[in-house]
Amino acid sequence: MTHPAERSRDGRGWFERLAEAASNVTSSLLFMCFCVALVAAFVAVHLSGLGLTWQLLVGDLMTSVNLLLIALLKNSERRAEHAIQRKLDSIAAALLDQREGERPRESAGELRKAIRMEEEL
Repeated sequence: MTHPAERSRDGRGWFERLAEAASNVTSSLLFMCFCVALVAAFVAVHLSGLGLTWQLLVGDLMTSVNLLLIALLKNSERRAEHAIQRKLDSIAAALLDQREGERPRESAGELRKAIRMEEEL
């Protein structure tokens, strides 16, 4: 299975663009107010003794929001991890190119091992 960042030609498919937009919305004050209102509704429904249908509705809504946020968080984490690894590979490759003329056996060997190390783990 390929990494989400590598699935489309330009590096960003429809899901990545959707996840980025949703991440921007969920980090806003408006979404925080929505979550606080949802928790307040959950508490109010339970304290007021409304029927089981209302309690299940509010609980299911909270569960759905929670699962969506977990999916967004995981997508964001994977994109950040991929970007960091690419940067580290570039740094290691540049250091390798710089040091190959000085002590190729010691420093170049260690740097060569570091490139693409995440693929072995």
